[in-house]
Amino acid sequence: MAHPAVSFQPTMVVSTTNMTTQWSSGVCDCCEDMGICCCGLWCPYCLMCKTSEEFGECLCLPLLEICFGGMLHPITLSMRSSMRERFHIKGSIQDDCCAVVCCTVCVWCQMARELKARRHSLVVINPAVNPVHHQPQAFNQPTQAINTSYQPLQHVIAVTSKSSKPHMVLNNNTPTNF
Repeated sequence: MAHPAVSFQPTMVVSTTNMTTQWSSGVCDCCEDMGICCCGLWCPYCLMCKTSEEFGECLCLPLLEICFGGMLHPITLSMRSSMRERFHIKGSIQDDCCAVVCCTVCVWCQMARELKARRHSLVVINPAVNPVHHQPQAFNQPTQAINTSYQPLQHVIAVTSKSSKPHMVLNNNTPTNF
């Protein structure tokens, strides 16, 4: 008689405590987080790469903007619009384009502040999983229950001297001759 395998997949529920539809800070609100502001001022590509990685994109993605000679910023524009869509922030691609053209570094600072604000407001719940153990089976074979009380015998062959016969000692320390 075959027993159906029952398993429960772990689930993760993510909820935010602050479901705003606006950016948590403005483009020019650099003084809200001086660490991010200083990083953007002194090493903008470090901030860009760190923010890109925290957003789940490739670490080196912002470095592709070097190929455009600083005139165009397609990576910044796509990251900003992706972040806006992911977090359901009001705005349009025109707003994103205007912000990116006016001050690219300020946009990266804003995105870094947004990720920091969203990261602190997340609550992750992972319910306990009830593990179900089944013995591996071949194709079209009935499922067999695992005997959890099974303990294999530990055989020890001992020779006490050259003249004595070898004998086996079981777990209960009783010698058995061959």
